[in-house]
Amino acid sequence: MYLSNEEEENSLSLSKFESMLKTNKVFFFDSEEFEDIILHYLDTGRINLAKKALKLGLEQHPKSTGLKLVQIELLVFEDKLDIADKLCNELFAIEPTNEEVYIQKANIHSKRDEHEKAVEMLKNALKYTDDYADVYNLIGMEYLFMDELELAKENFIKCLDEDIEDHSALYNVVYCFDFLDQNNEAILFLNNFIDRNPYSEVAWHQLGRQYYTVKDYDQAVRAFDYATLIDENFLGAYLEKAKALEKLKKYQEAIDCYNITMELDDATSFALLRVGKCHEKLGNAELALQFYQKTVHEDPLLDKAWIAITDFYIRQKNFQKALYYVNKAISIDNENRLYWKRYAAINKALNFFEEAEYGFRKAIEYGDLELDTWLFWGDILQFLGEFDSAIQTLLQAAEYFPEEYEVEYRLAGMYFMLQDEIKGKFHLANGLRLNYENKSLLEELFPVIWNRKTVQDYIQKHKKADE
Repeated sequence: MYLSNEEEENSLSLSKFESMLKTNKVFFFDSEEFEDIILHYLDTGRINLAKKALKLGLEQHPKSTGLKLVQIELLVFEDKLDIADKLCNELFAIEPTNEEVYIQKANIHSKRDEHEKAVEMLKNALKYTDDYADVYNLIGMEYLFMDELELAKENFIKCLDEDIEDHSALYNVVYCFDFLDQNNEAILFLNNFIDRNPYSEVAWHQLGRQYYTVKDYDQAVRAFDYATLIDENFLGAYLEKAKALEKLKKYQEAIDCYNITMELDDATSFALLRVGKCHEKLGNAELALQFYQKTVHEDPLLDKAWIAITDFYIRQKNFQKALYYVNKAISIDNENRLYWKRYAAINKALNFFEEAEYGFRKAIEYGDLELDTWLFWGDILQFLGEFDSAIQTLLQAAEYFPEEYEVEYRLAGMYFMLQDEIKGKFHLANGLRLNYENKSLLEELFPVIWNRKTVQDYIQKHKKADE
């Protein structure tokens, strides 16, 4: 592997330093070599070696500002902020125009959650630095900490104006646009950025994501295409392109894209699952099932894959197998209201009514407040003869859906069943008022009640009152 001169020198310095530690001999290094050695150990998380190098470096170069700045960085890393601050102030007195001192001072303020002071220090650093991009990036990060997204965005853009290849600043700009729900503004910014840097695969990829968010899937595919043309191993761009192709109902093309991701890297459970979904959309039922099974083999804890198999068997009306797989999903996420609703519906189809009642109850307990869930639950309770529980369930539903005729007709039927004529007529009147045309719902659910003369007389009376 080819190393640049700088990398080769750093490698030799490290080898020499580590040899010195093993033999207890003392070798001489210039201060910059020590800085590189210390920063290498900090970057690789070997703090003890960084400390040893710093100690030796300061012994050989006690007046080195660079080493003292690295010392401050190490002290900040260890949360020894007071000592770091004191050392920073000493350096200020010696070198008041050294931008690195301001940057380290800002770092100390940032660690103390004094982000406004940190920004003030970094703005001072701008007066003395040659590396504007780095300082603008740091200012942007401080504004992010303060949730000042507009100001953060502004500084990340300034960073990119100085260094168009700074990918972290580009990601941060897009993050700000996303957080501020400024997707169209992000699209405009990225298109302008691409005009200046047309071979930035990151920019094309981010542009594709923005188009996907605003549901312009054709433009999203185009942007992802450019990203993969520039970098043919860009795994994320292929995945995003496949998702956009699915939205365009181009399922075979989406499968081809997912297959490329599996060639570039090990097959992920996400890709396998999506390929299964695409095959099912194309009517390739057996292939779809094969991919769903590969998905759960790849990741047995992926509940979405178990649910995909559940839904596959529901569509096949094979409810016995669907019940087995929905139980697998619930065992992984037993607080998912959608899984409990499927569990209830499957048990209902199998005439396991007590299990179905339990499923609807759990679905609502975990936040499913859809009208049909309340109605299914109430109907199951009625079928089981638990009229009081059914009434309580429907009264709860009425709190969420106060003007819903399906709830009112059911409550009317229940109260009539319990011989409570007053409440029965009250809810029947509500149902007739809300939707007279669908009064046959009462006949469908409560045929015995419907045939009562008193009920028919009341319906006729209501009809005449309306006329």
